[in-house]
Amino acid sequence: VQLQASGGGLVQPGGSLRLSCAASGTIFSINTMGWYRQAPGKQRELVATMTSGGSTNYADSVKGRFTISRDNAKNTVYLQMNSLKPEDTAVYYCNGDISTVVADQIHEYDVWGQGTQVTVSS
Repeated sequence: VQLQASGGGLVQPGGSLRLSCAASGTIFSINTMGWYRQAPGKQRELVATMTSGGSTNYADSVKGRFTISRDNAKNTVYLQMNSLKPEDTAVYYCNGDISTVVADQIHEYDVWGQGTQVTVSS
């Protein structure tokens, strides 16, 4: 099972970007999916998460600007980022609590994607 993130890039302050992250492999179910980010010299921090039932959680710094969504049929999570600021510059990682079936047993894994760079600069 793996997560593949895409959609990062360079954008001017005030601009928008949409990140996508698709899970692939033999998947039984996916519970929470989310986005985290890590800026140079800083620890990785939560950006937004969404459960399979649709409950969301956002970092205070992105509330009202970022929106997380999911397409459960496609095992994909999105992050719509609007009104971007220079301080949003970071590598963005997707994460998922993913269950697989191996030898008739369910195994749950905490899976991370490879990260995608978001740079907000004029």
